[in-house]
Amino acid sequence: MEEIITFEDLGLDEISLEAVSKKGFENPSPIQILAIPRLLEGDANVIAKARTGTGKTAAFGLPLSQKIRTDTGKIRALVLAPTRELALQVCKEIDSLHSGQYPRCTAVYGGQGYGDQLRALKRGVEIVVGTPGRVQDHLERGTLDISKIDFFILDEADEMLDMGFIEDIEAIFAQANPNCRILLFSATMPQPILKIATQFMGDYEIVEEESTPETPVLTEQKYIYVREKDKLEAIVRIIDISPDFYGLLFTQTKADADTLTRQLDERGYEVAALHGDISQLQREKILYRFRIKKTRILVATDVAARGIDIEGLSHVINYSLPFDSSTYIHRIGRTGRAGAKGVAITFVRPEERRKLEHLKFAIKKGVKGSLEEMQIPSVKKVLEAKRKRLFDSMKISLENEEATTFDNQNDEDIFAKMASELCMEKTPQEVLVSVLKSFYGKQLDSSRYNNITPVAPKNARFADRKSGNFLQESTVLKDAKQIRLYVQLGRRDGFRVREIADFFSKLLDIPQRLVDKIDVADSFSLVSLPKDAAFIALEMSKKRKDVPHMHLDVKTTNSGDDFKRDSNHYRNRFERPKRFNNSKKNSSNKKNNTRTSNASLYKRKQP
Repeated sequence: MEEIITFEDLGLDEISLEAVSKKGFENPSPIQILAIPRLLEGDANVIAKARTGTGKTAAFGLPLSQKIRTDTGKIRALVLAPTRELALQVCKEIDSLHSGQYPRCTAVYGGQGYGDQLRALKRGVEIVVGTPGRVQDHLERGTLDISKIDFFILDEADEMLDMGFIEDIEAIFAQANPNCRILLFSATMPQPILKIATQFMGDYEIVEEESTPETPVLTEQKYIYVREKDKLEAIVRIIDISPDFYGLLFTQTKADADTLTRQLDERGYEVAALHGDISQLQREKILYRFRIKKTRILVATDVAARGIDIEGLSHVINYSLPFDSSTYIHRIGRTGRAGAKGVAITFVRPEERRKLEHLKFAIKKGVKGSLEEMQIPSVKKVLEAKRKRLFDSMKISLENEEATTFDNQNDEDIFAKMASELCMEKTPQEVLVSVLKSFYGKQLDSSRYNNITPVAPKNARFADRKSGNFLQESTVLKDAKQIRLYVQLGRRDGFRVREIADFFSKLLDIPQRLVDKIDVADSFSLVSLPKDAAFIALEMSKKRKDVPHMHLDVKTTNSGDDFKRDSNHYRNRFERPKRFNNSKKNSSNKKNNTRTSNASLYKRKQP
């Protein structure tokens, strides 16, 4: 039977254990087990690698609260955090980890006036939690003295490096007590982190929780292929088809956040934006409205969303594909908490397929569950879902109305008279239809939604022009005897019809006469091959570096006339315009021309 480690085993005293009990903590997390004893005893510098949401703040907050219980007239600890929200959250968490007067903790951050911060520092504090920029400002003003601190803590160190705070951090380190203990908490361990450790920490030890998969409690992780111009329409449909949408929409840039917020606001949604240009006062108002669900949709950048901890989110939507799996995990971990169901949906542009595959591979290694493709809800399905919700809500309201009694009989008589007058020229059913249209017509109007251009699946290059549906290659090529290929070899690479025929004859060991209907352009060719040989060539193109790129011609046909028409189409689209040079210049160019195209190498490699 596995032994359970308790907070008592970590060396916490009675006062700290009482604070832990009030917080409702039952058993320490892995990073707390590793960090707390080391910070309570000894004097080693520590780098702790742990994910967001694993109890890092308590891992250093409990030892600080236990070691600092008197007023020594100096600042004993400095904690640097990457964002204002996280600085406030850390300060609040440290205050909740003790019940006495000390240690006193204050947060200093940008976006707030200096007055309150200066008064707090003048009264005296033991722990300062701040953002690098504002801490640097106070140091330059002489209103903050860290020359006698005992602890220097970097929280979310990798995020601070990503945000460009490295120079500020180095400047702050230079003014800190050189003998203080340095504690560095980071979700990842990039090279710049180790560089800081080597430069400022001297001897240090690295502690890391056991490598366990991060497990967001999600019922669904989905992705949607959608073009950039259709993303807004896709979001609108997802919101409207969801029974009680309450979610975070992540964008890469502040400009995207503002634009998306304005567009959703124009469509009638309660939405707000959160990014680095929002003042602290406005930020707090936005988050308050979001917490009480006056605002149902919050559009945020990754940096601005740091430290946001809001329960009950139904959705997280990645409006832009995250740069890496760590960012993805941080984003989607904000929904599906405490056993509640949550949905994470990621938008992927068609040209981001390769990036998606890398992300899916990383997620599969580090997260329980996998990304599954979903389709954008059709207008018909959205309207059906909205109609059902409205009907169910109406029935509940009518049932409640039946149980309602009027204090004044005249009130009921007034409604009866209004109903009677409305039904004088129309039947009750016609009147009810008119009333429903008046109240719900706009919500159930299909013209509220715009068309979305479908994205072809990865294995479907062909579209049925009549239906607009995408067809699988197997469907299109089922009865084909010859397959038309696009080959990235052309006249500029020294290939003509004869060279193309010779190339495929030697590559596939087939007679030249089977390499049929060859059309050669400047930078590519169109070739018809027997079905089996064509698929072998395609596989060789994927696996061998000495074989040029090939793919199925999107206008596959068995008609010779159509082949010519297709090649003309390609020439018109892709060939460069001819330059009007004199013949002497042209001839000299031909002599001195050096082939630089990769495709030019293939001819030389043939025996």
